[in-house]
Amino acid sequence: MANGVIRLTEAQIALLKATASDDTNTAMAAQQAFAAALAEPLRKGIFDEDNLGGIYRREVLAPGAQANYPLDFVRPGTEDLDFTAITMPKQGRVPERHVEGDELWVPTFQIANSIDWPLKYARDARFDVVGRAIDVYRMGFTRKINEDGWHTLLAAADARALVVNDTIAQPGQFTKELVSKMQTAMTRNAGGNGQAGRLTDLYLSMEAMEDIRAWDISEIDDVTRRDILQQAGRNMATLYGSRLHFMTEYGVGQEYQLYLTGTLARAIVAAGDEEFVVGLDLSTNDSFVQPIRQELQTFQAGPEMHRNQKAGVYGWMEHGFAVLDNRRVLLGTF
Repeated sequence: MANGVIRLTEAQIALLKATASDDTNTAMAAQQAFAAALAEPLRKGIFDEDNLGGIYRREVLAPGAQANYPLDFVRPGTEDLDFTAITMPKQGRVPERHVEGDELWVPTFQIANSIDWPLKYARDARFDVVGRAIDVYRMGFTRKINEDGWHTLLAAADARALVVNDTIAQPGQFTKELVSKMQTAMTRNAGGNGQAGRLTDLYLSMEAMEDIRAWDISEIDDVTRRDILQQAGRNMATLYGSRLHFMTEYGVGQEYQLYLTGTLARAIVAAGDEEFVVGLDLSTNDSFVQPIRQELQTFQAGPEMHRNQKAGVYGWMEHGFAVLDNRRVLLGTF
């Protein structure tokens, strides 16, 4: 694995060439060994390019263990009415709200993918083609994970019915005042009783990044501005101590904003505002969980593929997503 791309080792290349053997038994054995050799790098690789940025705490469940979480660890004793948990019931479904109970059972579900390629590419040593096919297989899982993880986060933010904006900013302009207001709102609405919240991370569009680059000396001092501009290329700029993550899925007409305004029917209520920004409190890591009942398993395609002069892999994993306390998520608009 390098830069998010699966690199075949010499042993894997030898196995790949053997998958195109004229001897069926040799080909089948090589395909099985090839799939087994890819299992571990693929298992690690599906998280290498996710856009969740380590938000969720991944927990591989022991055989027979249940994905249940006691809520009294994250819920203040006298603030029950402010507490809402969000879970993803099934891949691609709209997340569900949970407002009662002392324990939350997080549903897990399977995601699957497959890909195949003509045996001639293995026979002709076209490892670039097969390597690309394996990358597409891996990225299919990564995309499913991204979508379900973010849909759960966006549903949790929407369920709060709390949206922050900078009332004196120009329409569509991202300002440092919005960050300051969101920091205040995150702390003020954390629930009290030792549940002090912090706005540790902000996820925003590339257009917001353009606004930040346009700030001049009248808006921000040279030292801070230089620090932001230098770090922005690594996607980890900071402002007032909050990390800024610039995402292509945010912005007018983009995937995650369309999910908010379309599927979740969240309207931008402030006149003139055009975009959403999502703030998270990752200071305690007590709310965002991804229980994994079955890690990614990869298998060879069946003998019928060899009959059609093809080879391939298929696989699945089983996991779930939950936001145990949606006060760790906050929406802003600009």
